[in-house]
Amino acid sequence: MSLSSAISAAKSGLQASSLRADIAASNVANSATPGYVRRSVTLSESTLGGQSNGVTANGVSRPQDVAVKAARRELTSDVSQANVLASTWQSISSRIGDTANGNGLFKTFSDFETALSRSVATPESSSSAAALLTAARNITSELKSLSGIVSTQRAEADREIAEGVSAVNSALKQVESLNNRLAGANRTSPEAAALLDERQRVLDAIAEYIPVQTIERDYGKIDIMTPEGVFLLAGNARTIEFTSTPTFGLNQTFANGALSGISVDGVEITPGASSFGAVSSGMFGALFTLRDQELPALSDQLDTIASDLISRLSDDAIDPTKTPGDPGLFIDADPGGGSGLAGRISINAALDPQQGGAVWRLRDGLGAATPGAAGNQSILKGLFDAFTAVQSVAANGFQGGYSATGMAAQISSLAGQSRISHEAALSSSQAQYVVLLEAERSATGVDLDSQFQDLLLIEQAYAANARVIEVVGKMINTLMEL
Repeated sequence: MSLSSAISAAKSGLQASSLRADIAASNVANSATPGYVRRSVTLSESTLGGQSNGVTANGVSRPQDVAVKAARRELTSDVSQANVLASTWQSISSRIGDTANGNGLFKTFSDFETALSRSVATPESSSSAAALLTAARNITSELKSLSGIVSTQRAEADREIAEGVSAVNSALKQVESLNNRLAGANRTSPEAAALLDERQRVLDAIAEYIPVQTIERDYGKIDIMTPEGVFLLAGNARTIEFTSTPTFGLNQTFANGALSGISVDGVEITPGASSFGAVSSGMFGALFTLRDQELPALSDQLDTIASDLISRLSDDAIDPTKTPGDPGLFIDADPGGGSGLAGRISINAALDPQQGGAVWRLRDGLGAATPGAAGNQSILKGLFDAFTAVQSVAANGFQGGYSATGMAAQISSLAGQSRISHEAALSSSQAQYVVLLEAERSATGVDLDSQFQDLLLIEQAYAANARVIEVVGKMINTLMEL
């Protein structure tokens, strides 16, 4: 090898080592950056006149595991959906309460039953009557509060859908822009690697809302579609359509057309819709499930409890003083209001001093004009027997015989079952997600030990090439002195 060839080879080695050192340093610096895929320099032998002339850096490469990445991204949607459902039902279940802790709705019914029992034992006691009325108010207050929570949660879900649609539409535009930038870039350059990483992060963000698949196109571009085959990006980003509802009522549903779904170019993709394009996962899957299915079902259960309570304490046999067919202790403030009875249940004005009534009518009857015998317990006993009677119910998750307090215990149980079910789904999907995430990181992530070893080797290679140039320089100086 001539001296000039040696210098040329050593120079190319220095350049390659410098590039490799930059890439390894970038890998180390970004080892914890979400979505970062490690880089490596692709080298090949350089020849001149049929002889080796050092090395050439052909570009920067990124490892890929397409199958694992696609599976992990699908689970991103599943985890996102399960997380929203589990957290929502944890909050709802905690608010409804349970029989073990003796709080929430069950407590108000249990307290009312206890107050009824005391009033039966001491019908002459004005304090017992006042305590009974307070316990009745607590029931109506709790049912109204829970009904309000359901409405609030549905409105919140609708608002989050609108925010999610805006976020996904923006992300689709971002992917379109990244596609165009990649098409005009050298895809073996560090800049292209950074663009690919950014596109992957945007895709992962989209997958949190809606499951997606990608299709490779020419010049490094991709198209995006749902697993059901609806394109969200085909060359250009398509717009997901959704109309938020400014005012929210319990009688508004997607089924009756009062609430908006989501669509793309006229294709319905709303979770739960009777359309081939209906998506079934991601945050959209969870939010639509809550807004249109699970929360309305909970509202129906609360209405069933309220209806049962009004009915069982309005029995004409309990109070002979009231007009037959009229409501008893509890009433529906708007009998023609439809859904949402739990939010309208109230105390009968005839026995509520706050509404011009008299508390002694709890003992003497709703139709009584004046107080009766202090020791009369017949109506109070009738109320107690009706409240504690086991009656058959078969509607909205209630199946079997229940007392009024038993109905409250059952809805607590149903809420707890929903929470446990969604938490189990979250735990399962998270476990699978972690496995695939580790597999993806193993294939494409940064192993710091390996990178530090590479840096040591790169340093040695750099020193060796520098030494060659140093020796050749000395040889040239010696020759010049001859």
